[in-house]
Amino acid sequence: MSEPYPDKTIIGLTGNIAVGKSLVLAQLAGLGAAAIDADRVAHQVLLRGGAAFERVLEAFGGGILGADGEIQRSALGDIVFADGAQLRRLEAITHPAIRQEIDRRIRDASADVVVIEAIKLLEGELRNAVDAVWVVDAAPASQLERLMDARGLSYAEAQRRIDLQNSQADKLQQADVIIANDGSADDTRAQVERAWQQVSSRKRNH
Repeated sequence: MSEPYPDKTIIGLTGNIAVGKSLVLAQLAGLGAAAIDADRVAHQVLLRGGAAFERVLEAFGGGILGADGEIQRSALGDIVFADGAQLRRLEAITHPAIRQEIDRRIRDASADVVVIEAIKLLEGELRNAVDAVWVVDAAPASQLERLMDARGLSYAEAQRRIDLQNSQADKLQQADVIIANDGSADDTRAQVERAWQQVSSRKRNH
């Protein structure tokens, strides 16, 4: 059990862009874990009235607003994914708000296992809140294909977004569990279920 949340087991789920973290998160939710998607939380704090809306608007200007007055994540993405310094600037604004909301959701969760999916899990203070680090891995070719197919990106844009990520190798070195996601969803599920059984076994022994 993690020190901040003594009544819960916290799994940190990470891996670089388009490796398949959302698939693994959904499979863990199906096994009974409470699932927290940090990217969705990030979306919520950027909504008008959200904890980070005004500061992001002040930092990046009115050009990121859509006709509905909401921040267009695509417009914001065009700025921050083209410049690592701008990405870090955005993260400095949004990460504290995201962390606060994640903390609330963990404490409110009824399940005794909580999974937090976060691409920057290991780079921030969330690392200290988790009991185990699960890293989803996929070949660079798989990442490129998924980014181009699912998000409609060009090869150059997909490669640029991959290149902006922190090292996947560093994540793998810190992993307690590695889920290889280059095969079928069934192959991935089998790995997730094996690792889940180990979590369940440890809980029974405590």
